[in-house]
Amino acid sequence: MEYLPKGFTLEIPEGAFPLSTDSMVLAHFVRLPRNARVLDLGSGCGTLGLLLCAKEDSCTVTGMELEETAHLAALENIRRNGLAPRMESICADLQSVSEMFSPGSYTVCVSNPPYFSGGPASSQTPLARREDACTPAQLFQAAAWALKFGGDFFLVHRPERLAELIAAAAEENLEAKRLRLVRHRPDGPVSLILLQLRKGAKPGLQWEEIVLHHPDGTPTPVWQEIYHLK
Repeated sequence: MEYLPKGFTLEIPEGAFPLSTDSMVLAHFVRLPRNARVLDLGSGCGTLGLLLCAKEDSCTVTGMELEETAHLAALENIRRNGLAPRMESICADLQSVSEMFSPGSYTVCVSNPPYFSGGPASSQTPLARREDACTPAQLFQAAAWALKFGGDFFLVHRPERLAELIAAAAEENLEAKRLRLVRHRPDGPVSLILLQLRKGAKPGLQWEEIVLHHPDGTPTPVWQEIYHLK
């Protein structure tokens, strides 16, 4: 059992994708307008939805998850935290977004997608690690359909995929507006990137960087803020 802000709890079944730094830094990066309607593409056990519901009391979150075990765990997490009025999980392929929702139904999309285009699949979380069922092109097509004009798509990914991601997003009229680089230590490599893409926006990219730990390994103030310890 993981304990989240606002007293929420997250239970993750064996073999499901665990609570990770990726989800925590993404939830911290997301900017939600009042009364945001959020679509989480590849929502797993509902981790991002719980974090965003804790972050903004007025938002509602719909999660789409392909794996039934994770979807059922999300339903239980929603029930246990009393979030049924604000949060739901749908067991479906994100490629069916255009069949399930009217275009422009959401103000915000979020995703912690698979990072790797090849290599051996994970025995425990095969669909969460490798993009067999969720390529960048498919992800951006789904987000572009679901988002209203001017809506934002927030995602976390690997730095080596940055150019590919920005190019693929542009094909769907999703313009990169904000990029945050994440380092674990000041002298270490960039380990994650966070992207904010806006539907129909003009070019213009804001660049940010955060460091999670000091050289001696102690957490930085931004790490404490991400984990709600300050």
